Amino acid sequence: MSRSTDDRVPFHRPSLGIEEEAAVLRVLRSGWLTTAGEARAFEAEFAAAVGSAYAISVNSATSGLHLALEAAGVRAGGRVVTTPYTFTATAEVIRYLGADPVFVDIRGDDLNIDPHGIEQALAREERVEAIMPVHFGGYPCAMDRIVSIANDHSVPVVEDAAHAFPGAFRGKPLGTIGESGVYSFYATKTMTTGEGGMVVTDNPDWARRMTTMRLHGIDREVWDRYTADRASWEYEVVEAGFKYNMPDILAAIGREQLRKARGFLEARRRIAEAYRVLLEDCDYLELPPCCRDSSCHLYVIRLRLERLSIDRREFIDRLAALGVGTSVHYMPLHLMPYYRNRYGLKPHDFPVSLDVYSRSISLPIYPGLSDDQVARVAEAVRQVGDGAHGS
Repeated sequence: MSRSTDDRVPFHRPSLGIEEEAAVLRVLRSGWLTTAGEARAFEAEFAAAVGSAYAISVNSATSGLHLALEAAGVRAGGRVVTTPYTFTATAEVIRYLGADPVFVDIRGDDLNIDPHGIEQALAREERVEAIMPVHFGGYPCAMDRIVSIANDHSVPVVEDAAHAFPGAFRGKPLGTIGESGVYSFYATKTMTTGEGGMVVTDNPDWARRMTTMRLHGIDREVWDRYTADRASWEYEVVEAGFKYNMPDILAAIGREQLRKARGFLEARRRIAEAYRVLLEDCDYLELPPCCRDSSCHLYVIRLRLERLSIDRREFIDRLAALGVGTSVHYMPLHLMPYYRNRYGLKPHDFPVSLDVYSRSISLPIYPGLSDDQVARVAEAVRQVGDGAHGS
């Protein structure tokens, strides 16, 4: 029997409060709505939070990845090594620059890019201009090995840390281990501004380049043009840049979310542990590995389909009928028509990604979930799984 809409557990709900509402009103009443003091303050606070020299706020993580790769020197005809097991933004920004993605399969434990595959790609491919690991679901990639490989080949590392804040690798914040890192503040992420992102780097030349390129290639920030002694209409376009700046309204929300981020993380970790306890005896499931360094952005269970009489789609449909919202992360990019056709890729070219995708379901994991809702999600998973459990 299906549950009513009001009784459903949605896959995600952003954790917003009166603090974010007050921050938005503060900006609206200030009379300045675009990039200005709130964005600058957000950048300074975020840089301090991750221990990075520079933070550049942007209107999306996609924009941030584009800026980071452009600053890294990725150009037309170049190659960027990355994973197919990610959202399309990771690879599409490579194409924005006229370069080509070189996909490397993932490992079966943490679902992150395989460092051995990176080594093979670097030995095989010419003009590899960057490596872009993705911290899938907030689980840290093997950054020690990846950075070592990159250094051996003099190739910069740009971390796709869209899922990763505030996760870490051996005590160092994810996104700060390579030359640059990019975070997402999309509505479903670990903290949100609705849309938006942040790029961090310790490289002053990269920071200067990204700051210029994010706003039309103009040599002055808009705020400076209206507050400095120099006339507001005087500026120079020094590059053909982009329109990637973050407005103050979003930055104000981000500042409040940043203050709550550590509490959000602890809440997600408690939910992940509750799922583990409630589901670990289900022999038809593979649960995510325990990792205290993870940001716990996603909780992805994998079905052991050989022990079930239904497929993944039916499992999801039955959970939905019980009032549980789920998602799937991700359909690998080598299966998508654009990448498949452009690069002549076949499903089994990346067998681990294909296998994981075919069996994965993402369960709700966000701070607003109550203990009762977590228990209901686990109960629904067990009800569906037990009912379809083969002999």
